[in-house]
Amino acid sequence: MTSPAFTLRPATPQDVPAIVGMIRELAEFERLEHLMEATPERLAAQLFGERPAAEAMVAVADDVADGAAAGYALFFPTFSTFLARPGLWLEDLYVRPAWRSRGLGRALLARVAALAAERDCGRLEWSVLDWNRRAIALYEGMGATVMPDWRICRVTGERLAALAAGGDAAAEN
Repeated sequence: MTSPAFTLRPATPQDVPAIVGMIRELAEFERLEHLMEATPERLAAQLFGERPAAEAMVAVADDVADGAAAGYALFFPTFSTFLARPGLWLEDLYVRPAWRSRGLGRALLARVAALAAERDCGRLEWSVLDWNRRAIALYEGMGATVMPDWRICRVTGERLAALAAGGDAAAEN
């Protein structure tokens, strides 16, 4: 049996509801649905508004009549002071369960890497949950290094507001 062919293309405003649906699926997969706040309106403003914060690529199986997305990649620019060059941060790489193990995740990642190369980026980076062994194996198999010494720091919600106000974010809670 041959795998279906896929079309990878930049997301359009019409793709936003499907992307939000896949973000919800990703949040459930990562056991983080309690953090899900994305809405089609909010995401559309960030992808297609006056000052877009991110870009998205969608994948559609060529043999799907309704054009429903089978996966997506969402990414945005970064900057490396060490390289003095731009980079791309891959925020999400998601393939719906029915389409996994067909090369779609690989194709999406390769497309984002090609964009990084076209834009003269010094790096393409992303994070992966330590328990997602399947994704880690895919990424390492494609040449990525899982950085053992680096940890992501995050401040959100009330703690972000407290830090922005010049306070001690930890002391506020």
